[in-house]
Amino acid sequence: MRLAILALEGLWDTGLTVILDAFKLADNFSVLQMGGTLRFNVSIVGLRKKVRSGQGFAIPVEAIATEAKPDWVIVPALNTARPELLVPALDRRDVKQAGEQLRTWHAEGARIGASCIGTFVVAETGLLDHQEATTTWWLAPLFRQRYPNVRLDEKRMLVPSRIGATAGAAMGHLDLALWLIRQASPELAAMVSRYLLADLRSSQARFIIPNHLAQADPLIQRFERWARDRLKQGFSLQDAAEALATSPRTLQRRCEAVLGKSPLSYFQDLRVERAQSLLHGSGLDIEAIAAEVGYEDGATLRTLIRERLGRGVRELRADMR
Repeated sequence: MRLAILALEGLWDTGLTVILDAFKLADNFSVLQMGGTLRFNVSIVGLRKKVRSGQGFAIPVEAIATEAKPDWVIVPALNTARPELLVPALDRRDVKQAGEQLRTWHAEGARIGASCIGTFVVAETGLLDHQEATTTWWLAPLFRQRYPNVRLDEKRMLVPSRIGATAGAAMGHLDLALWLIRQASPELAAMVSRYLLADLRSSQARFIIPNHLAQADPLIQRFERWARDRLKQGFSLQDAAEALATSPRTLQRRCEAVLGKSPLSYFQDLRVERAQSLLHGSGLDIEAIAAEVGYEDGATLRTLIRERLGRGVRELRADMR
């Protein structure tokens, strides 16, 4: 398998190195266990002769060769974790050129993978339009507003698509690398996972902090503060809208546009977050915790926790040990 890692100026150092390390291990195990019959030919390519990482290290890049077509192109994250830094970065000349090159590779049959903020670089090309994708969870509101034609699900850690695959936040780079290795050999991927003490994760939902998402919009931020004060009382869209001096329709539309969910669904996210905190630090049983977040019984809360976090109460409590 021929893979090209597209190195842009100021990329996130860990994202690049974890991808390289995973494929290097896979190659080593391929030689030891399979006689080298499965190899990963990985190159780091760049649009500039000299590229530096976000930490200022020089990255040895190769020129993009027209004769050697990659099977996969991987776009690591840029080291721009805040919207006010990311938006200008996406308008850089080299990022625009990268988009053109990605479209060329795609037209030639290459598949494209990206993780974390690298998903924004791919989305800029329009190649993700009308497809499912994921991204780094704390920038999901910006992604959703900037690329309304992409079917975003930031709860998922990795989403295959027609053009390739996208992965979630930060260490999603490793999830992407392991997934690619698994497509070639599940046994090889299992061996790499063991050596790295890592495994493919299906969800990043339990890491999401709801108030970080709310900060993307003033109305949603006010709604979040209002909702936290009323977790025990239940939810009324009309009451929320009146308290925020807006209409129910406006609040509904803003939640859908920024968060990709209804006000009620976001209210339930806040309840789950509070319940998760109490599970970890209060010593209360599930019935008492349910009462603290506005539910009459623990069964309803258990169902909501598993639905939202992909894990049960016992699993969450086991994480404390």
